[in-house]
Amino acid sequence: MSSNYVISTGPILNWKKKYIIMPFGLVSAWNKRRRSKSEDLGDPWKYKPAEYWQLKDQNPPSKRHHGSSVFTLKEMEEATNSFAEGNLIGKGGFGRVYKGTLRSGEVVAIKKMELPPFKAAEGEREFRVEVDILSRLDHPNLVSLIGYCADGKHRFLVYEYMHRGNLQDHLNGIGEVKMEWPMRLRVAIGAAKGLAYLHSSSAVGIPIVHRDFKSTNILLNTNFEAKISDFGLAKLMPEGQETYMTARVLGTFGYFDPEYTATGKLTLQSDVYAFGVVLLELLTGRRAVDLNQGPSDQNLVYQVRNILNDRKKLRKVIDPEMSRSTYTMESIAMVANLASRCVRAESSERPSMEDCVKELQLILCTNSKGLGMAMHTLRMV
Repeated sequence: MSSNYVISTGPILNWKKKYIIMPFGLVSAWNKRRRSKSEDLGDPWKYKPAEYWQLKDQNPPSKRHHGSSVFTLKEMEEATNSFAEGNLIGKGGFGRVYKGTLRSGEVVAIKKMELPPFKAAEGEREFRVEVDILSRLDHPNLVSLIGYCADGKHRFLVYEYMHRGNLQDHLNGIGEVKMEWPMRLRVAIGAAKGLAYLHSSSAVGIPIVHRDFKSTNILLNTNFEAKISDFGLAKLMPEGQETYMTARVLGTFGYFDPEYTATGKLTLQSDVYAFGVVLLELLTGRRAVDLNQGPSDQNLVYQVRNILNDRKKLRKVIDPEMSRSTYTMESIAMVANLASRCVRAESSERPSMEDCVKELQLILCTNSKGLGMAMHTLRMV
């Protein structure tokens, strides 16, 4: 079964005192709660809203644009018809995702956390981070968190339902609609805007690095508008002059920033590298990692990086599924050039996501004008 919603795997944040006190003190507050002798000790753990985890002395104050609903296990069972196989729309390292219908009639995607005991703590941290971060962010290119359920040991995340599934499925022919070049450019622009918003620090006062950006985490709504999902591995960058933080290397093969992999230094440009990989997927229609290929061709970046600025060779890697009448070679070359800069080995040489948004908007305009001129020339003949 194809996976429209993919759940990240691996442990989450590396909470070290030598960096900053994170504005969402998830682990600290939880440990403090476990040590306390409150009246809740005799009862099943009752989930608290994001504000509960925030330590009193933390600054800056968080911005909460919209509330997240709290659901019961019974409501989750009702919404998914007792987690019927027919409602299953995705699987991942931390469980399954079901299509569901709430009592209000709203159609949603419900992520059910299912972990073996030795991974339970990791899953709990990812769950808390995703609830905490998504409940504070509000942007049209980020998937909205409708609510969550923490009923006893059961954990669920409830998102807006994205009717078109994930980007990778469409690029690999699983989606029902053929993605032409203009649509791919608009998807790239939407995803770039979402990352630029996270990096800007305007949402919570501190920049956020997604750390698991990839084509399966770009979901598409009915109008093929892109929204970034899965924030379980997200990290908040340190305040002050430092542009990186040391973190355990986590993410997905094929999208790893080589500098982050080699040094453990996580930067906003780590997301930029992953975005460059997605641009290459949009351009070629190939997977970031394809184990069915020969050893030298399994990694998409290594396979094409040396030809991205050679127009003659570039023609050979353009996705043949795209109609020739939907793109100009100028726009293709511009995207290839942008992708080549995003996946440079040195993070300091990569563009910012804000720059990527501007360039992609220009590329979309360039493609439209080029196609318009071509049509005008044909009419004149």
